[in-house]
Amino acid sequence: MKEKDLQSEAVIAATSKKVKKIAVLTSGGDAPGMNAAVRAVTRCGLDAGMQVFGVYRGYEGLIEGEFLQMDRRSVSDIMQRGGTILKTARSDRFETEEGQERASSMLHTFGIDALIVIGGDGTMRGAADLSNFGVPVICLPGTIDNDLGYTDFTIGFDTAVNTVLEAIGKIRDTSSSHERTTVIEVMGRRCGDIAVYAGLSGGAETVCVPEMPVDVNRICNKIITDGHNGRTHSVIIVAEGAPIRTQDLVEEIRRKTGKEVRQVVLSYLQRGGSPTSSDRLLGTLCGAKAVEILADPDFDMKSYAVGQRCGKITSTPLKEALEMERDFKEELVGLINVLSK
Repeated sequence: MKEKDLQSEAVIAATSKKVKKIAVLTSGGDAPGMNAAVRAVTRCGLDAGMQVFGVYRGYEGLIEGEFLQMDRRSVSDIMQRGGTILKTARSDRFETEEGQERASSMLHTFGIDALIVIGGDGTMRGAADLSNFGVPVICLPGTIDNDLGYTDFTIGFDTAVNTVLEAIGKIRDTSSSHERTTVIEVMGRRCGDIAVYAGLSGGAETVCVPEMPVDVNRICNKIITDGHNGRTHSVIIVAEGAPIRTQDLVEEIRRKTGKEVRQVVLSYLQRGGSPTSSDRLLGTLCGAKAVEILADPDFDMKSYAVGQRCGKITSTPLKEALEMERDFKEELVGLINVLSK
């Protein structure tokens, strides 16, 4: 074969691999800052000469073919909004091989070359399964729990912590006025970061997290001792996945100290609200990085997870990212105990 023909074939091969159409979806629990990521993906994608499609209702919408072509106006005035304009939903069907195959087929039907998904651990594991069908997927860390090992922080975490922090301030006013102990339950089934960061910055007396055992006697001893030293109220933060149920802890404190104890469950309040500057910035930078990866002429058509490491936006092969263990900062819990003496 002539050299000119070989060069022509190389050009054709390179062109055929170029990412021209991308889709973006949000899945799992909503998180403040997801809209900033969707906006960045859409506008950076358009700027790179790509066609961009939004997929409504996560993987369930992907299976049903709920695609909408996006333009710059599609994402106007959304950065300050919580939740996700693309909606989100759980999908039992996508957990099956048949559902994943149908989702892959739907992407091929719409001519989508690559998919960008924004969500937490479950969303990313679903993306890894989908990539087995030959679909390159770029994952962005959208979850308030901050429970992904490959990134220092997740989109939505900072806003959730600030929401809890605001609640602590208001609850402390009432606790002080009535001289009572208040136990506040926050989200975090497997990860106690919301409890730790909010407790440390909100001056909580104690935090209970899934990663560490809970010493009820120590907590009660501290409440009684603080009372003798003039501190007549206290705030305790409990992650929902802690080794002891919040209600059980409340009853134990009440029984052992004889003091008035109240329970506050913040629940879904932590997921809503306008995202902080940090979450808007993280969502924007991660979305831009995802498009940068796909627009690279040397993109290898493999799947990656985008996140933040040591202040820099980085990418990690998706399956490798899912295997990375999260580094829980136990020393911060120790610092809370020291500062609350």
